Amino acid sequence: MSTATSTPTETREIQLASRPVGRPAPENFRLAQAELPELAEGQLLVKNQFMSVDPYMRGRMNDVKSYSAPFRLDAALDGGAVGEVIASRSDAHKVGDVVVHQLGWREHAVVDGAATTPVPSGLAPTSAFLGALGMTGLTAYAGLLKVAEFKEGDVVFVSGAAGAVGSMVGQIAKAMGASKVIGSAGSPEKVARLLELGFDAAFNYNDAPVLDQLKEAAGERGIDVYFDNVGGEHLDAALATLTVGGRVAMCGAIAQYNSTEPSVAPRNLAVAIGKQLTLRGFLVGGQRQHAAEFAQKMAGWLADGSVSYDETIVDGLENAPQAFIDLLDGANTGKMLVRL
Repeated sequence: MSTATSTPTETREIQLASRPVGRPAPENFRLAQAELPELAEGQLLVKNQFMSVDPYMRGRMNDVKSYSAPFRLDAALDGGAVGEVIASRSDAHKVGDVVVHQLGWREHAVVDGAATTPVPSGLAPTSAFLGALGMTGLTAYAGLLKVAEFKEGDVVFVSGAAGAVGSMVGQIAKAMGASKVIGSAGSPEKVARLLELGFDAAFNYNDAPVLDQLKEAAGERGIDVYFDNVGGEHLDAALATLTVGGRVAMCGAIAQYNSTEPSVAPRNLAVAIGKQLTLRGFLVGGQRQHAAEFAQKMAGWLADGSVSYDETIVDGLENAPQAFIDLLDGANTGKMLVRL
């Protein structure tokens, strides 16, 4: 077993204290001390450097059957994290290696070596492997190209476009030859940032009805692809604006995650018949076969400046719950991360 000079025996973690009803609140979370178990054969002790907070985690806080098991009460939450190996009982990993794994929401994690992904040195800062070069980037790439079957010349509309996934979708579409990329976001600052990132048009969904603003941005041509991070009114507007044979990649519905009432939109789903639309929901877990192709493409785009990425970084594990709440309120530009 290789080990750093002083190996901790306990760590701090964030536990789910109670299940939120509607919008999560700080009292739904608890900062706790936890013992670190002895490493078994094949395991690593990782000192986490960054952890990710993501919209999908809101669904896991409910005690309902879903594609991802609910978080347990009075136990640590989990999610993407990147950190340095400080002790190892795995032949494939040595102290000093940097790895991505799924035991975030804690300062140290005991994780099976086989459940980690190595981070190559020198390609980008380690935080990027939770965002642009990680699951976030793969979600954008596979959702646009494999799920929505993007073609060169398409007009693409992205909701939640200043978020981690949305900002990647728009830039990948431009890099792959979209004729126009339109984004929606929730503040003037985010709209300005989208235009800096190369979006052809962007609007603030708080300024006027989404449909009116989308129709103005799209013009008579309409849109060919809608990448949906939001659901609700945005999906309604996109269905009305899509061309015949248009495609929708349904990635998220953040507008509804804290709702306690059923959504009223979309009310116009029947237009999918006459327009012969394709609406496909997807999870990034079902797109892992594209990971190597994505990593190669994204490394090239980052190197030549076709794609850049934003991060909103909050310091300290104790501030992770508030970072997550702020994420659901749209306080982030790009990827929301907690630095540990």
